[in-house]
Amino acid sequence: MVFETFHEMAAFGFTPNTFARNVVMDVLYRIGHVDKAIKVLNDTHFPNFLTFNIALCNLCKLSDLSNISYVSRRMIQLGYYPNVKTFEMILNCFCKMGRLAEAYQVLGLMITLGASVSMNVWSILIDGLCRLHQPGLAYALFKKMLRTGCSPNLVIYTSLIKGFLDSRMVNSASSILNRMECDGYVPDLVLCNVLIDCLSKVGRYDDAFGIFLSLSDRNLVPDSYTFCSLLSNICLSRRFSLLPNIASGLAIEGDLMVCNSLLNYFCKAGYPLHAVQLYDYMLARGLTPDKYSFVGLLSGLCGAGRFDEAVNVYQALIRYYRGLDAHVHTVIVDRLIRVGKYHRAFRLFRRALEEKYPLDVVSYNFSIYGLFKSGRIYEASALYSQMKEVGVFPNAHTYNLVISGFCKGRDLKMVKQLMQEISKTEVELDHRTINSVIKLLFRSYPYPSALNQLIEMCKSGLIPDEAMYAQFSKGLASGINTGHAQHSLMRDQLLVDPSSSDDIPDVAASVG
Repeated sequence: MVFETFHEMAAFGFTPNTFARNVVMDVLYRIGHVDKAIKVLNDTHFPNFLTFNIALCNLCKLSDLSNISYVSRRMIQLGYYPNVKTFEMILNCFCKMGRLAEAYQVLGLMITLGASVSMNVWSILIDGLCRLHQPGLAYALFKKMLRTGCSPNLVIYTSLIKGFLDSRMVNSASSILNRMECDGYVPDLVLCNVLIDCLSKVGRYDDAFGIFLSLSDRNLVPDSYTFCSLLSNICLSRRFSLLPNIASGLAIEGDLMVCNSLLNYFCKAGYPLHAVQLYDYMLARGLTPDKYSFVGLLSGLCGAGRFDEAVNVYQALIRYYRGLDAHVHTVIVDRLIRVGKYHRAFRLFRRALEEKYPLDVVSYNFSIYGLFKSGRIYEASALYSQMKEVGVFPNAHTYNLVISGFCKGRDLKMVKQLMQEISKTEVELDHRTINSVIKLLFRSYPYPSALNQLIEMCKSGLIPDEAMYAQFSKGLASGINTGHAQHSLMRDQLLVDPSSSDDIPDVAASVG
């Protein structure tokens, strides 16, 4: 209706004024047509402050940094300047995206224009540094803030504590917490949730659980985030026996986020039937499942051995739900491969390729692993090539998988080709893969020739010096200076390794 009215104005001889253009531009931003909105702005002959402010507010919500910079420059060129609230929105957007250089430029402009550095500005900058895992710099900025006479609030303390905990600096975080309490602040539910989550991640499970148990003493009621953080604690500490009791004992409204977390952790904890029952409960409650719910359901069905049902559910999902992400397609393929149902898994994956469903590097990694595991080495090679052709770039797990697979298939030519490819990237192979390559060299050539090739690969950077040294420290170096018999002995010790046939599963385990 807005667009029809806008276009009809010209038909009746009216020229849309700036107000009308501002309205149309705002609507275009809200429905995601950024390029058209920018065109409306550029075609506005007499833009005013609201024109630019509307654009900047919407672009900040969309985190469109490039257009934020463009609109800001145009605004200043025409003699308009953002107000303090808009400046803070721009600053927050740059900090959240890790663009601190641009953020400090915005701060410099604010100071030049005489805008005061408010508590919100300090909070945004400190949080931005913490997000970049620079808690030391954040704390230095915190002390500078104190010197200006500005008193910190609970939000700033929470950012600092989370920043130090994320960097595994527990003692520093504890000092900040003590200082906060000395200043008269009491932890709120947000900070308690942060403490439960972060302490769990650094292995302080009892401390995290203690925070949860103290909530009632603090007159705090746990919410969905508390529950999700607690689930993380239980699974990280492997205390799965607590899960059913916690799930039934917490008086928390079961919203979609809580239910999705429960689905995930029931599957991880070995309670797949609980996951399936929970999904049915979600539907009965009237909750609308999302992609995370679907992943939990498929994982639960497969974990319970109900693979036919899982495949039927997956096929119904791709038929009736558009926009499923790669995780949904990956989980069914992965679970089928895990139990040796290779043919069925590859059929579903090929369909996903043909239908151009969104697939990511993890999707390809699992399928490549399955092809190697089932002995279809050349199909794995073809899929690896196809993956790169469609613009999905291999990661470290991919390279470890394919090299381990070709080592097992004793395809030295392909291994060398892949090693050359990796040398042009910043990927580092893990020790199991390097060991597989070295074993293959000594299987394929007589000892002196294999050793020379190993040294050449090391010199050319294909094998890191650390890996070379590790092999020599196991005894290979001592074999160089002893007799042929000792050479053979060291070679045999390198070849006869009961774990050699398990290299690929070890690597694949790290993918998930």
